[in-house]
Amino acid sequence: MSEGVFSRMPGWIPTVVRDDGGFRLELGAGADALHQPRTFSFPITEAHLRVIQDDLARHLLLWVAVLPLCDAAGTRGSLDEDAAVALLDPILLAAPDDVDAFFRTIPAQTDMLVAHGADVPLLERGQLLDSLHSATEESDIRRMQTYAADRRRGLRGVRLAPLDEAVLRYVGHYVHSSTRPGRHPDDVDPALLPQVLDVIATAEAARGRTRLPTSREKERAVERKHAWKRLEKDVGSAVRRAHPHLVGDAVRSVTFLMCSEAAGPDLSEAVALFLKRYPGKNDDEFRSRVTDPALQEAVRSLLDETMTIQVDWDVRTTLPDIGDEVRDVVRQRHPDLSDAAVDNLASYFTYLVK
Repeated sequence: MSEGVFSRMPGWIPTVVRDDGGFRLELGAGADALHQPRTFSFPITEAHLRVIQDDLARHLLLWVAVLPLCDAAGTRGSLDEDAAVALLDPILLAAPDDVDAFFRTIPAQTDMLVAHGADVPLLERGQLLDSLHSATEESDIRRMQTYAADRRRGLRGVRLAPLDEAVLRYVGHYVHSSTRPGRHPDDVDPALLPQVLDVIATAEAARGRTRLPTSREKERAVERKHAWKRLEKDVGSAVRRAHPHLVGDAVRSVTFLMCSEAAGPDLSEAVALFLKRYPGKNDDEFRSRVTDPALQEAVRSLLDETMTIQVDWDVRTTLPDIGDEVRDVVRQRHPDLSDAAVDNLASYFTYLVK
């Protein structure tokens, strides 16, 4: 049975265990056929243990060098222990220049080092140990994701200006452009937020009051696809005309946001979402599905308006009677609302006045 000897803070950094009188480096990496993490280990000496304990940078470098061997093991294979042991001396015991030279000869997941505070320019120049002069045990995965996203854009020849970056952060597409877009003003540099909102206002004006079909039935799905493409073209053209210096990535993300909001809940559905658990709150689901601020405000305005309805208290003496009068008034004022939304508003009114 193995006994823990040394570990850093909780996470994926390899730990050292004692097993049958010797030391082994143990790490979780890869996954089995059921997508559960696999655990690998290989022997190390006491000299290796001392370096691992005293030198976080070399510990991290050994980790990212072993990871490709774990990947090679696949879902059921064994770790190539001889190959893993062969990494120990060149990484843990060699001179700094020799360590950097060694890494130029082996595969390694050095992007992982960015999450632990690696200096990116030094890392990209191959000065690995120097890049880790301020390394931390704590992992900032978002830093690594941002770095990886920048590299992917760089391979496509895309260079972001400050406004491009701010737009992508506002939409939530700086790291992954395929995720559902939203509105994240708190993620934007306040100095750039007015310019970002100007871009968004241009897109909103091009979208206007357009709503895309929401039905997923086959015949409606084709209509929805064509409508989405038309709106995508209209919004994209408007944004490019008004803001010609924006990169294509930023324009596409803004367009995606506008189309997603146009295909999202209409006012009736938004009212139902807001009042779904009333008198309990449904704020999280409401904000996640109703991302258009104008639609959010329309819901709140409709609730406020409903509470201003003047009921004839001399005639209406029961809650059902009051609810019927509120329904009649709401239907007259807002004939486009669904019956379900009108019922929700009537229930909202009667609950607050009972």
